[in-house]
Amino acid sequence: MEYGEEIGIVIVGGGICGLATALALHRKGIKSLVLERSGTLRETGAAIRVRPNGWRALDQLGVASKLRQTALPIQRQRDIWLYRNKEETIEPQSEEARCLLRSDLVTAIAEGLPHGTIRFGCQVLSVQPDPLTSYPLIQLHNGSVIKAKILIGCDGAHSVVADFLGLKPPKLFVLWAVRGLTCYPSGHGLPTELTRFQGENFIIGRIPIDDKLVYWFVSNRGYPPDSNISKDPEFIREFTVESIKAFPEEMLDMVRRSDPEKLTLTHIRYRAPWDILLGKFRKGTVTVAGDAMHVMGPFVGQGGSAALEDAVVLARCLAQKLHQVDISAEGRQMRIIQNVIGEAIDQFVKERRMRLLKLSMQTYLLGSLRQSSSSIAKFATMALMMVLFRDPNAHTQYYCGDL
Repeated sequence: MEYGEEIGIVIVGGGICGLATALALHRKGIKSLVLERSGTLRETGAAIRVRPNGWRALDQLGVASKLRQTALPIQRQRDIWLYRNKEETIEPQSEEARCLLRSDLVTAIAEGLPHGTIRFGCQVLSVQPDPLTSYPLIQLHNGSVIKAKILIGCDGAHSVVADFLGLKPPKLFVLWAVRGLTCYPSGHGLPTELTRFQGENFIIGRIPIDDKLVYWFVSNRGYPPDSNISKDPEFIREFTVESIKAFPEEMLDMVRRSDPEKLTLTHIRYRAPWDILLGKFRKGTVTVAGDAMHVMGPFVGQGGSAALEDAVVLARCLAQKLHQVDISAEGRQMRIIQNVIGEAIDQFVKERRMRLLKLSMQTYLLGSLRQSSSSIAKFATMALMMVLFRDPNAHTQYYCGDL
């Protein structure tokens, strides 16, 4: 395969993880190129809950102060079990947590990048090793080929780069989720808390973003409707209202008033904990981060924050090694350079593996608990949760370290 362009570091995917990785590298004085398949900044989804560990990563990226001005702090968490007539409140939140619009987060990160870092309209079809140098060759949909010295796949759950690494495909929970945004022009008047209404199979949650915007989600056991139908916003809204008709009217009204352009219906995917433990996340000078590495269910609200952590750790590991070499060098130095890059990626994987294993195990157990209809299986899962995760919010105390 002949290539027409050679670039030092290429990042596939211009979502949260890809842009954050590019920004982290930029802050370490390292250039990169982000290939994004869409024609503009990707703002898929409505909002993202950022826990304290995510804010520590955003502080390292230099965008936390700007983003704090866009969202209210979440003061507490309240769970209401409708079928048990029980309510539990966890308050106050000891550390920072907010719900950000994805568009605000993506824009804030992108604005910190040098002009030309993001190349839009670039869909990656495949990755192959160069038979002469072993560097990755990236084939794009327009027929062009880019040769990269370092390739980082931040291209989500259906990652082309993960396929190149030989990672097993993500698995599916027997669970679906709808997410949306609702605007109350005169103000919603809701407390600044995460409120979750739980039925026997359903869970509905809401989090105020600011005084007028509310992010909400619905999750239920079962398989989602046909994928083509599920892309129709009006269908998603009607389907959701019908599914939660036994819930309080205020929740039904919230769904009815939602912004159709921000509605998403998804089948919840995850990378199994054992695949995180045993997965080979490097081949040559290629690796993955974010959902491409560790897609997980939304049950602990850490998917986005974990991706931000990835960005900081990966940039730090690369920066510590790349100052030793000139990655543009060829000839005799090439193998030395590849070994140095490999050491940096191996260090990244080593630092992240156990953190991601714990997160993936906790989300896997919570997902298994929600999808199971067996009382025995639920009891066993709850017992395991109590042993492994005595403090269910301990994951928010994690710090990815300085950039």
